[in-house]
Amino acid sequence: MLYVVAWPVLAEADDTALHRLRAQYHPREAGMIGPHFTLVFGVPVDEEPRLRRALDGLAARPFWFMLDRLVRHDMAPPSRAAYLFAVPADGEAKLMALYEALNPVPGSIPFEPHITLGLFDHAADAEQIARIVQRQHLPMRGRVEELALLRRDGDRLETLRTTRLGATG
Repeated sequence: MLYVVAWPVLAEADDTALHRLRAQYHPREAGMIGPHFTLVFGVPVDEEPRLRRALDGLAARPFWFMLDRLVRHDMAPPSRAAYLFAVPADGEAKLMALYEALNPVPGSIPFEPHITLGLFDHAADAEQIARIVQRQHLPMRGRVEELALLRRDGDRLETLRTTRLGATG
């Protein structure tokens, strides 16, 4: 499967906090990939030429964002699990524009730019951690300067290409 992610550039303390939160609350993914905004979610490998062309054609420039709130996304019953996302206010429109440029056909789930902080067995646990993180770590301000085209094969993640925003093809 292929993915396109935007890498956040953060202050050292914020970057460390996000890495620690992911390591503690999303360890399966944190060991494979650090904090990121996913812009293309798991498309077939035969989409690689299209994604490369789309990355070549991007006219986006680097931009600032601010993570200022946390959102809990509950899994469908009977699961009681929930994800915890850090969601940007500033920069959200730029991330939406990148998503739309890379996904000519919208997905079945509405896109909301976010950085996944954790996956919890119970929604109440996610809510409790959200209150602590909100108090101790937010807001976080960062910048998106680069996108990456990634191929995932099981627990292996390979970078196929990076694209600097503002660079001409």
